[in-house]
Amino acid sequence: MTDEWKAPSAENNEDQKSWKLLEKTLLAGVQEQRRARRWGIFFKLLTFVYLFGMIALFTPLMDVEKSAARSASHTAVIDVAGVIADKEPASAENIIASLQAAFKDPKTKGVILRINSPGGSPVQSGYVYDEIRRQRAEYPAIKLYAVISDLGASGAYYIASAADQIYADKASLVGSIGVTAAGYGFVGTMEKLGVERRTYTSGEHKSFLDPFQPEKPEETRFWQSVLDTTHRQFIASVKQGRGERLKDKDHPELFSGLIWSGEQAQQLGLVDGLGSTDYVAREVIGEKTLVDFTVEESPFDRFSKRLGASVAEHLAMWMGFQGPTLR
Repeated sequence: MTDEWKAPSAENNEDQKSWKLLEKTLLAGVQEQRRARRWGIFFKLLTFVYLFGMIALFTPLMDVEKSAARSASHTAVIDVAGVIADKEPASAENIIASLQAAFKDPKTKGVILRINSPGGSPVQSGYVYDEIRRQRAEYPAIKLYAVISDLGASGAYYIASAADQIYADKASLVGSIGVTAAGYGFVGTMEKLGVERRTYTSGEHKSFLDPFQPEKPEETRFWQSVLDTTHRQFIASVKQGRGERLKDKDHPELFSGLIWSGEQAQQLGLVDGLGSTDYVAREVIGEKTLVDFTVEESPFDRFSKRLGASVAEHLAMWMGFQGPTLR
């Protein structure tokens, strides 16, 4: 039987083209799936790296207990930097947590408060002052020293006065034992603009700090009495902390809100000596190894806290109210 060659029909050609087209379509689909899978893996890795970076960023920068474990004995250092206020790095919450960790550590030979602050809230300063005295009573063998660098004024000096001794540089600014509360008055501006202020309150003096209303003599006297009371509390704490070292009998201006250089402050009994943090650790405490016990919040915590505080602060400023400040 003889095989005969047959020319491909047009129908067979069409079938082959259809199969080739289908094959190309399937291959393209497979390639697209592979491409999508690769991009999916890439974005998953990118997300993982992003989340890992965020966790690393928002994790507190220092675990004080782990840091303390690195040395046989050490001088604990706690920074009091910037404005002393709630939700700030130098808040009572942060400083007190640092103090508790520093005194509790069995390897702590001495504690240094490294101060560079203009002051701030009398309440926050008072919290820290009381905690320092409590820790000193609980751990009498561990001395606490305040070292003022550039500035140790008002609420910052309030805190420093609770220490066993205070040191500063000869050019440091020390003192400012006083209280201030500031605001603005817009009554004349409102009159010139022809704008009428309408305030509805329950309570005769509820709006006595309203900057858009004229001051009343009796309300001004009342507010001054609040500031004077806070000032007396401040003075009493400083006298309690410094004792006979303070030359206030010969220098009543110590409590006038003035500020002095470190050299002058030593003569007035505001500080006990001149020296830096390293000097005090090495020469006074006798342990030059420094371990930082300063509590540092994560950026996320600081942002979340400051967001709420900022709203309240701006609302208070808009209403013309600002509480007493040790500054």
